[in-house]
Amino acid sequence: MAEGYKFLKLVKRYRLALILVPLITIIITTFLVRNLKSSYISQAQISTGIVDETQQQSVIIEAVQGEQVRQQFSNLIEMIRMKRVLNQVSYLLMIHDLTTNKPFKPKSDLVETLNKDAVAHAIEIYRKKYENNEELDLNVPDEEGLTRVLKSMNYDADALKSKISVFRSGESDFITVQSEAESPELAAYIVNTLSSEFIKGYTSLTKASQGKANNFLRNMLREKTDTLAARMARLKNYKIKNKVLNLTEQSKQLYSLILDYDTKKQEAIEKTAAYAGALNEIDAKFNPKERSYIESRLSKVNQGLVETKAELSSLYDLYLKNDLDERYKNSYDSLRNKLTEQINKSSDQYINNPLSAKQELVSQKINLEIQMDISRYGINSLENKINSLTRDFENLVPQEAEVQTLEMSVDIASKEYLDILNKYNQSNLESGVESKMNIVQMGVGGLAQPSKKFPLMVLSGFVSLVFCLLALFIVFITDNRILDAKTLAAKTSVPVLGTIPKLPAPLESLNSSWEDPAHHDFWASIRSIRYELESAMQDKVIVISSFGPSEGKSFFARCLARSWEKTNRKVLLIDGNFTHPSLGQARAGQYVEDFLQGREQVGQQEPIEMISVLSNRGKEGSLLELSSAQQINQQLDRAKTIYDLIIIDVAAINDSSLVREWLSFSHNAVAVFKSGESINEDKKAYLAMLKETGIFRGWILNMAETGSGGLEFFKTKG
Repeated sequence: MAEGYKFLKLVKRYRLALILVPLITIIITTFLVRNLKSSYISQAQISTGIVDETQQQSVIIEAVQGEQVRQQFSNLIEMIRMKRVLNQVSYLLMIHDLTTNKPFKPKSDLVETLNKDAVAHAIEIYRKKYENNEELDLNVPDEEGLTRVLKSMNYDADALKSKISVFRSGESDFITVQSEAESPELAAYIVNTLSSEFIKGYTSLTKASQGKANNFLRNMLREKTDTLAARMARLKNYKIKNKVLNLTEQSKQLYSLILDYDTKKQEAIEKTAAYAGALNEIDAKFNPKERSYIESRLSKVNQGLVETKAELSSLYDLYLKNDLDERYKNSYDSLRNKLTEQINKSSDQYINNPLSAKQELVSQKINLEIQMDISRYGINSLENKINSLTRDFENLVPQEAEVQTLEMSVDIASKEYLDILNKYNQSNLESGVESKMNIVQMGVGGLAQPSKKFPLMVLSGFVSLVFCLLALFIVFITDNRILDAKTLAAKTSVPVLGTIPKLPAPLESLNSSWEDPAHHDFWASIRSIRYELESAMQDKVIVISSFGPSEGKSFFARCLARSWEKTNRKVLLIDGNFTHPSLGQARAGQYVEDFLQGREQVGQQEPIEMISVLSNRGKEGSLLELSSAQQINQQLDRAKTIYDLIIIDVAAINDSSLVREWLSFSHNAVAVFKSGESINEDKKAYLAMLKETGIFRGWILNMAETGSGGLEFFKTKG
């Protein structure tokens, strides 16, 4: 709030400049725009067909939405504003004005200088550039001159671009082309020609792009066709070479046969074990003599059975090798029946022998032995068949991997081929569709636009006012000067005992001004400071100094002495500034040198004056060189018994080291700070020295501007 108030005060100080600068700016603007011509605006609208479903002429044109739509419109707008398109309009404008009796603009001075041959040559070059859609080459002197002709008429691309605006009409499918010109006919001609040239160029560019795309896709399609055919041929040759029809079905059949043969093998093993157990049971029913007899007899009987059994084993082997063919199964069953008949015949030989009682057991034994032999042989045959099928199955694995690789490559090539084929077909269809972009509304000459003179004058005044305020604000934030007591207390962390306002003119006499109403505020501030000092002082002696010269410390010392005089107090005013005495010559030759050395005693006259002044000769360099510290203290103590207050006006802190010596003989010190000064690093060091003494009571802000001083005195804590 305080900073804002200070800025408002700064604005108030320069209020006259804030009024005059905008006023002068408005006057100058009025002079500059007095001949400003009226302007006319014309608009044309182009339908793009991007979001308009009625313009979708083919099913292959997909609708686009969202960010893609905005991107497409942005691209189209920038294409309309391209220099290549604007150059075409420039050529047509120039050709029109050079070939008609009603040009859009009066001829420029440069055009007026052209003779008939030059005009004919210019028309020829402009037409040639227009037909070839070329730009004038500035490196060719002839074309550089024709460029200057365009610029002289303000028909060049840069001039046209500054007069046109292109934008999308809301969220619609239309692009609006707007132009501002000196005549309605020119404005309409520019927007219509620009729209037509853009559509023509865009259509040509699109067709050329589609042609290139078609050629590229055609070549790609040929490559993909050749690739697909080569991969399919490689797969076919591999299958023929390795006699592969359907590896999946073959592997399933082999695996099924392996399982079937393994099941039969397990059944044969179980049967063999059963036959062996049954034979053991039968043998157990015969004694050793009977077994030897039976075995000797069976060796003769089994001659025919062995042959039949060998045939039966061979047939069973064929049955297994031919994957359990039904034909072999019938032959096998027939031979089994034959073997059974032979067994029955052999058993008849035991009717009349001594073992005829066990004839049935012998028959069973013969039959079981034959069955066990067949079963054992079957196990071996089954194992051989299983091993053979397993080897065939294992041989299918690498073939399966190779076939899968080849089939995958064929599948990839087929997908690539189909993808390119679809794109090629789509590109062919799109290239056959006519351009969906057209002008739906031609530009016509409109009414004159409202004059811009008044808005320009108001704008110039407003801009100049803002500029002035900005300049004042920059000055304000970069200004490090201290103008009020609050800022001084905040930056130094030292209280401000009072503020003395700036006087409009020097005081002729302190006595005469005391009762002068014009100086009432000034003396009121001195009284306030006097009150603050009486509350803060711990002794009768007070030292008054400042950061630098010309800050008003001597004047303040005299005024403070006069203020205490008005309260009937005796005041001794000592000029302690030996380098630059400022209190004037003392009456009766009273000097501070004589006083401190004991040669001169103060207060000897009767009656004692209310204000006594001790001046100095301005020759001493050090207080302690003038007298000892003990004698100085004795003289000051004696003066304290005579006077109520002793004020010592010393040199500026940055001017003499004598200040520190005076501070050592006092218990109170104040410093005068001139309003408008700033505190630099050197002053910060001096301030630190004052604080270290422990007797620094505060600041006296002098020469403050009205409003920041006067009666606005207070004691501000830092």
